[in-house]
Amino acid sequence: MQPAKKIILLFVVCLLAKFASSQDINFSQFYDLPLLRNPSLAGLFSGDIRITSAYRNQWQSVTVPYRTFGLGFEYKKPIGHNSDDFFTYGLQLSNDIAGDSKLSRTQVFPVFNYHKSLGDKNTYLSAGIMGGPVMQRFDPAKLSFDDQYVNGAYSSANPTKQTFNSTKLTYWDAAAGLCFSSVAGENTRYYFGVGMFHFTQPKVAFQKQNDIILNHKWVVNAGFSAPVSDADRLIFYADYFMQGGARQAQGGLMLNHDLVQADEEQKISVSGGMFYRGKDAFMPVVKLDYYQYSIGMSYDVNSSKLKSASQYRGAYEVTLSYKAFNNRYNTSLDKTKCPVFY
Repeated sequence: MQPAKKIILLFVVCLLAKFASSQDINFSQFYDLPLLRNPSLAGLFSGDIRITSAYRNQWQSVTVPYRTFGLGFEYKKPIGHNSDDFFTYGLQLSNDIAGDSKLSRTQVFPVFNYHKSLGDKNTYLSAGIMGGPVMQRFDPAKLSFDDQYVNGAYSSANPTKQTFNSTKLTYWDAAAGLCFSSVAGENTRYYFGVGMFHFTQPKVAFQKQNDIILNHKWVVNAGFSAPVSDADRLIFYADYFMQGGARQAQGGLMLNHDLVQADEEQKISVSGGMFYRGKDAFMPVVKLDYYQYSIGMSYDVNSSKLKSASQYRGAYEVTLSYKAFNNRYNTSLDKTKCPVFY
């Protein structure tokens, strides 16, 4: 990469970081990691257990890559034999590593979601809460500073006056949300959700003398799944985020085609579609569902101000999921017909 392009890239990244309210983890296949969208979306799937993993590699073509990992677990259980209510509990783990300094952040978020039936097995109001520790750290030995340039030449052996009292930080964060889900017609399923992240407004500065607080982040979520033929289904997902003075929208469509039509645990299908993250990237997506397993792949075609340096190259991402029923008395199979999104 040419030096001029590197300078442009670093300048724009720093400029964007200056105005960012936070650097929350976000995946292009966000629909497969619902706990990062809104804790009240936990459990909105057909099954009792879902485990989803994700890996994202960004900016490898232009600089030290930013790598993000995610692992989510959800388990649903009816309240009792005489009630249509049920709850979901789970765990969202995530980790990202960014830049030369190996700035890393690890989140461990338990989640609990209660689903209240509004008169039948098709319509629910869900209330979810999620929270836990966030651990951040960086390696100052990997950084270079201007006073290490002597007579125009840089050497890592040259001393620097830059000092760091702390390179590690742990704080507690939390989120909560509400979601309404129902069915229109015979088989069109939809949901609407609202939520708020960082409602404790934690302090996130490495140095105690710096009072950096995460602003509240409000989110609005929507999704629907509608049949267009006996073997095809149109699926839509969208999110809108509001934090401080920043706004961002993401969403798109997928078409799901059944290769083998059977029950939920014996399904084989393929999906393809396009998503867009506002002023950032277009994301083509393909997905294969094979019985209880699914694998998804996407690529970010960068459309932001970084495109002059990135040459439209952004990130590739892979997700792997497992979803199943318990096949026991407490299965949610007969308790609810929550929105099914393949």
